[in-house]
Amino acid sequence: MIKIGLYSEDRTLRPLLASALGKDFQVLFESDAEAMSTLVSSRECDVLIVDLNSNRDSMRERIEFSRQLIAFNVPLVVMADDGLRSTAFELVRNGAFGYCRRPPSIRDLKTMLSRACENSSLKQQLQTVQQRLEEPASCDRLIGSSPQMKRVYQLIRSVASLNASVLITGASGTGKELIARAIHNLGSRASRPFVAVSCGAIPETLIEAELFGHEKGAFTGTVGAREGYFEQSADGTLFLDEIGDLSLFTQVKLLRVLQQMEFSRLGSSRLIPLRARLIFATHRDLTQLVTEGKFRQDLFYRINVMRIESPQLQEHPEDIPAISLHFLQKYALSFQKPMEGIEPEALEALQGYSWPGNVRELENVMQRAIILAPGQMVRAEDLTLSNPEEEASALDDVVDIADYQSAGSFERQIHEYKVKLAVAAVRENNGNKTLAARSLCISRAYLHRLIRLAEPDQAFEQNANARESVTA
Repeated sequence: MIKIGLYSEDRTLRPLLASALGKDFQVLFESDAEAMSTLVSSRECDVLIVDLNSNRDSMRERIEFSRQLIAFNVPLVVMADDGLRSTAFELVRNGAFGYCRRPPSIRDLKTMLSRACENSSLKQQLQTVQQRLEEPASCDRLIGSSPQMKRVYQLIRSVASLNASVLITGASGTGKELIARAIHNLGSRASRPFVAVSCGAIPETLIEAELFGHEKGAFTGTVGAREGYFEQSADGTLFLDEIGDLSLFTQVKLLRVLQQMEFSRLGSSRLIPLRARLIFATHRDLTQLVTEGKFRQDLFYRINVMRIESPQLQEHPEDIPAISLHFLQKYALSFQKPMEGIEPEALEALQGYSWPGNVRELENVMQRAIILAPGQMVRAEDLTLSNPEEEASALDDVVDIADYQSAGSFERQIHEYKVKLAVAAVRENNGNKTLAARSLCISRAYLHRLIRLAEPDQAFEQNANARESVTA
């Protein structure tokens, strides 16, 4: 259905047009310029009709209003009788979509309104494509315009044309592989292979053969020679994900490859030059692993030439609407279920959620929402948002008071330990609750509930608020 915004002094015109245009069109009528401006700004109509026929003062106002609409690229059809034809044609020359006589030919008007709506839709699609070519989309399929994502785009463009190793860090589900693909696609190796390998998904007994390849008979069960991922990458890019899961033995092998820039298949002494560019990723803290002796320090220095931090979704909630709409369009097409958009209440719920699973969790939530939505709009009730941390909080709230107050009860000890952890984290971060919540991997709201229980007089929380306002 095409929504038509009709701006006219003639109140009889609306029912006449609504009846004549039929069920495929909805006519929204306004006789006041301010009310019409509100209708336009709310984007509740697809095409506007401005009726120029009115008294002289009002006609001037309508002509000026039409020029403003043209300047803002609003699809506009001018309606006027023969006496105002020249004025109407002038508006068309200045950018209005078309002119129709008053009274109009309903067939011609239907055609003109449909074409105006289609033309507007094509312009919006073209604008979207141009924006993607210029900014975020130049970084492949990454979406977002927040400062955090712009920083990521900047780093991607900085390293794309270089041959240096890149380490991508960040929590699971934040899009580390997308960053790696963007680096590959923007660089000189874009036409070459991109090989992605999850180190944590390969058994330790097979990882060496998978990476380096093997000759026939190299070990029990081999029936022929096989190229490893290093060879398959050729002159392209090899993306080693979850590098922190490699054993110390495999780390030694990888370090030698990076130092010598060559390797050999299992069961062969022939050295093969390393031609691929290497990009590494991990969700683990490699610095901590080095301290614990679980990751080689020399290997860490080798791979940590250029580092890109993939931000958690809760750190840039302003990007959630754009990412959600991307998934809406993607899976509406995949499920062959037409969807128009996401209701404001649903977007508010999405932005208010902590997203422990990051973008991957958002993708799953949008898939389920599209399946559950009875209509063509995703509603708040279609969203399945579950947070283990919030469930734990709810459990804390329903613990029996008598049981909680009994000395030495298990529930009381657990709860008091949580409170102590929250208080310690806030103090360690100089009163900054955002950093404290991030260090504990909980939401800021849950941290608030815990520290409110730290001191009955709430002095601690007030002091924390004061320190946080100063640090902000």
